[in-house]
Amino acid sequence: MLCRLAKRKKRSVPGTKSKGKYLFKPWLLAMTQKAEKEYRNPYPTVDVVITDGAGLVLVSRKNPPYGWALPGGFVDEGESLEDAAVREALEETGLSVILKEQFYTYSDPRRDPRHHTISTVFIAAADGEPRGGDDAAEALRFAWGDLPGYIAFDHRQIIEDVQKFIVKGERPKP
Repeated sequence: MLCRLAKRKKRSVPGTKSKGKYLFKPWLLAMTQKAEKEYRNPYPTVDVVITDGAGLVLVSRKNPPYGWALPGGFVDEGESLEDAAVREALEETGLSVILKEQFYTYSDPRRDPRHHTISTVFIAAADGEPRGGDDAAEALRFAWGDLPGYIAFDHRQIIEDVQKFIVKGERPKP
């Protein structure tokens, strides 16, 4: 869009010596194009802790990095975090969740080995039996004290933080 605007003839820009040449200066366009190429931003994601109090739902990932994980994924353009959380939970577990609250946001650049992500975690409830779907090979309920050995990403830390919140009411500190 900037390219189109930069070439469009307009009236003089106040405070400049141009006489109707360009609305935006070519140097501004070049600087913007350079910025688009050099700066990379983290990807927004959501994770959902689906719990009934006695345990939670985890999914076995079909794609690398493999392992058990919380249901979740990338936020689509134009989608709210809440809508993304509900969509990802349904796609990966087959469960229609009710979001109880937005719990915390995790942003360690090392949390995902593929690239830098920022994940907003929701606590949710759902009825029914989970079943794997989309990029989840399977989805199962686990008791808090009977979690699988390998849990992908930083999800074990998230699970511990949520469990501490449920038991003691304490949230993670920034």
